[in-house]
Amino acid sequence: MVFVVALGSFTFGFNNSVIGSVLGLKSFFDYFDIDQNGGGRADSIIGATSGLFAGGGALGSLALAPLANRAGRIRAIQVTCIICIIAGIIQAASVHIIMFLIGRFLSGLGVGLMVTLVPIYQSEISPAESRGKMVGSHGTLIVTGYAFAAWTGFGCFYSPNPEFQWRFELSAQVIAPCLLLVGSLWLPESPRWLVEQNRHTEALEILSSFHSSDYQDEVGREDKAQLELSQIRAQLVADREIAQSAGRWALVTKPSYRKRLIAGCITQFLSQSTGVLVINNYQVMLYNSLGLYESLPLLLYAAYLTWAAGMNYISALIIDRVGRVRLMTIGLLGGAAAVICEAAMVAKFSGTSNKVGNGFGVAFLFLFVTFYGVCLDATTWVYCAEIFPTHTRSRGMGISIFTQFCTTLVFTQAAPMAFNTIGWRYYLVFIIIPVLGAVVMFFTFPETKGLSLEDISMVFGDEQIGMEVTPEPADRPEKLSVCDKESV
Repeated sequence: MVFVVALGSFTFGFNNSVIGSVLGLKSFFDYFDIDQNGGGRADSIIGATSGLFAGGGALGSLALAPLANRAGRIRAIQVTCIICIIAGIIQAASVHIIMFLIGRFLSGLGVGLMVTLVPIYQSEISPAESRGKMVGSHGTLIVTGYAFAAWTGFGCFYSPNPEFQWRFELSAQVIAPCLLLVGSLWLPESPRWLVEQNRHTEALEILSSFHSSDYQDEVGREDKAQLELSQIRAQLVADREIAQSAGRWALVTKPSYRKRLIAGCITQFLSQSTGVLVINNYQVMLYNSLGLYESLPLLLYAAYLTWAAGMNYISALIIDRVGRVRLMTIGLLGGAAAVICEAAMVAKFSGTSNKVGNGFGVAFLFLFVTFYGVCLDATTWVYCAEIFPTHTRSRGMGISIFTQFCTTLVFTQAAPMAFNTIGWRYYLVFIIIPVLGAVVMFFTFPETKGLSLEDISMVFGDEQIGMEVTPEPADRPEKLSVCDKESV
């Protein structure tokens, strides 16, 4: 289930990364009569392709909460798949640059919903002891989508039909959401969402099915499911009491919720402040500045993202042992160190034919994505998806991802002009912010490794629910035994 829904993560990665390969195809610019060396107009259109995508993503992340809370996680996934399919068709069929940009905005809207929704669903159906690995598949499949887009672009470069080169790559955006749309028909609804809707019997059945491989006898499986259901219901009772007293602005007015929101937004802000999407989206152009042309930049781009996918897989294996906060701190500092080296290579060797210097420039990009893939990519999604309580998870996650897209919008929109005017100095932004952020994160962010979603509430200062919970029948929601419940 976790990996089927991760097709949505793949969709985000592919749709996001596809523009990096498309912008490396001369045939794309020729079709829309854009002079790549034309300065202002070309830079504006290149910036708009990333900017509109990020703007749509920001809107989608905010729209997620009302959709997922009312329709449920599965229905929301299905609606999102349809949006992504329509967006891919519009881009592949574009006959004017405005049509293409509209498609990019819709694609951003769809993946903004998708990238927020997938880790929420994964976190709500995963056991505490392996939730890092399960939700970590979100980051792994995102980068796998990046890699597939890059290899598709590399293959399309050799097509004798110039128009096919970029149209086929853009049309491939619809494959993953089509598969997910079909696969969603067999996915169970989130039991935590079902409990929130007072559909306890359905939630119990799904929880019981989750433990089918853990217990040989049906009694043991039912007892475990009943215990987990009672814990979820107990936490929901406390959450509702808080929501009623604090109102709709609880995320801002309640200190423990506000702490979560700040942690989620800072995590996503710092993730993008490493410059990861600037490096990704404009990587082919960066290779051009290092004196590499034709198919070689596309090949290096594909190899870079394939390496990143492997690093994400390593992250999924170690995240439940090392811990979220420690991994993210290492990633921020290591990534900043790699960017320092990359900036030095660009400053010294950009525009020259020095193969050694340019080779080191490529190597430091791979070093950067090693730190980002192992320590940051999957980990940021895991952390943000698990820190919010059920009744605010979609809203809190949506605001956190909104921060990510806004940060991406600022950095990617400014990148073309910044690289043309101040050159390597633009990298200083991606050095200073992560270093300062790593210090703040290490000393102030609570660790969530190994805790259930209900127990995480305690480390953020909420009422202590889930320590001792007496199982009750699924059809008797009014009788909940909540022990050790303290007022914040």
